[in-house]
Amino acid sequence: MEISIRDATLVAAGFRTVGEGLDFLGLSSVELAVDRDHQVSAIRPGENYRRMPIETDDDVEELRRHLEDTGVTVSAFLLSNDFGRADLDREIAWVTRTVEAAGALGIPVVRIDTVMHGEHDRPVDERQRRFVEVVTRILNATAEMEVCLGIENHGAQGNDPAFLSGLFAEVGHPRFGLTLDTGNFYWSGMPLTRVYEVIAQFAPYARHTHVKNIGYPPSERERERELGWRYADFVCPLEEGDIDLERVHSILRDAGYDAALCIEDESLGRFAPTERREVLRRDVAYLQRILGA
Repeated sequence: MEISIRDATLVAAGFRTVGEGLDFLGLSSVELAVDRDHQVSAIRPGENYRRMPIETDDDVEELRRHLEDTGVTVSAFLLSNDFGRADLDREIAWVTRTVEAAGALGIPVVRIDTVMHGEHDRPVDERQRRFVEVVTRILNATAEMEVCLGIENHGAQGNDPAFLSGLFAEVGHPRFGLTLDTGNFYWSGMPLTRVYEVIAQFAPYARHTHVKNIGYPPSERERERELGWRYADFVCPLEEGDIDLERVHSILRDAGYDAALCIEDESLGRFAPTERREVLRRDVAYLQRILGA
């Protein structure tokens, strides 16, 4: 396994560029978000650009050279897709193009989202059917690629084990798996003991991870809480939370996971701007100790 970090996390820490943040932390792997204009953040921007497109083959080749020149690898592309949008064909085309670009660049996974417009107004079987149809279309359109789709346990339905189980059972494709967020099942209101059970249940499907942690008061750890209960108050640096990330690492390793551990520390807003970089430095050192152990 390697340590990676989200580009958005570097921005939240106040780094001016992805490259500056990676240099400070001693990392060489990053997860890059792809916007709907098919653009990603440059690692080391030039005078006339901060973003780089991946819409055409020439664009992708330019990004390849940029990554080689900077010595940076991309652990995943991240998409904030919405399969509940009215213009679904356009959404599918965006995801498909991103998978194609990832394949050309040797990027192993594209993170996709479970959040769906109008999901609360649709029965669960309809939502599952929509996801299965869309994901199957994308996998078929990129059949020559080895790139995986990693659907994140994100939001209400994405943290519902029944919803996820239904998707994996219906799609049944080795390129379709999970972007396992280590904090989101806990965020969703599960007791801590149950969090480990669910992580173990889905670890065989993990294709990518987001690593975060939450430190609730002792009285709240083993009770069921409402969705997102006081998250902004209790999200915390990786080493300080209730979730034993060394245990999570062992669960993933035993399930055969050998991809990136991607830092997504959302506690930075609780710290002064001058402290945020050191928080991330401690996060990296903590994961390095886990991997070394």
